Amino acid sequence: MHWSHDWKLRVRMVAVLSAMALLYAAFAVALTTYFGTTALVVGVLGVVVLGQLLWGHRVALKSVGADVVSEQSHPDLHARVGRLAQQAGVPKPKVAVAETAMPNAFAIGRSQRSAVVCVTTGLLESLDDDELDGVLAHELAHVEHHDMVVMTVAATLSAMSFYVVRWGFIYDSDKTEQYTLMAVLASLGVWIASMFVGRLLSRYREFAADRGAVSITGNPAALASALRVVDGRMSEVPDDDLREHAGMNALFFRDVPQTFGVWSWEFDLTNWLRTHPAVDRRIERLQALEVEMATN
Repeated sequence: MHWSHDWKLRVRMVAVLSAMALLYAAFAVALTTYFGTTALVVGVLGVVVLGQLLWGHRVALKSVGADVVSEQSHPDLHARVGRLAQQAGVPKPKVAVAETAMPNAFAIGRSQRSAVVCVTTGLLESLDDDELDGVLAHELAHVEHHDMVVMTVAATLSAMSFYVVRWGFIYDSDKTEQYTLMAVLASLGVWIASMFVGRLLSRYREFAADRGAVSITGNPAALASALRVVDGRMSEVPDDDLREHAGMNALFFRDVPQTFGVWSWEFDLTNWLRTHPAVDRRIERLQALEVEMATN
């Protein structure tokens, strides 16, 4: 299958970046209302975003307990990534492995040359060769699309505004309760808006990466099979382990189911908070690609 640039993805990336710029401005205004110093607020926001772009990949790897591995320790994995990267037309990224039973993978980095592709031991133990190639190709498609940076910017704003909402009423300051309430409510609005804006890109980019993976491997059936296997194995992972890694959902190959418990009740928030299309929808599109390839 011929590799072609996804212009719809690029348009969405530009739209999301533009919306995020407006939301960052709104967030800065909210914080200025609370702290009263515009220069300080803008400076701190800039430092946080820059730090996330420069060192966010290290934080992401650490959050899942992953380490960059050498060709000597993982020769087959490095060979696969190198071969698929060459087929995708991108520099070979660094390779990392996370010691966890959760079957998953993700790509992160501020550019193609700084990219890292990470897989979990649970994924390596669950998939056959063709399925593993499909997942790795999916992550390399993210690298080729440059969409990792946009998701990093979106995730950073969402996280910052969330923590302002969470700690706004606890922080001890001389501001009146009215100013505190205004800042927290404004931050709440920014947090909700940033999540929805981010979802406009995050769900579509998974479809685009699936299609990109097929362009690399020419094997949509293997990627569809990998999705089924990962989806099935995910249900075997303890809920505590899933919750521990849910913060990485926007980057994962398959998003982690999320639940919210109140006393003895538990609510499934996956459909509301999910960053990915449903697995069944992804498989349906891959099956349609297989038919398209067979008839062309």
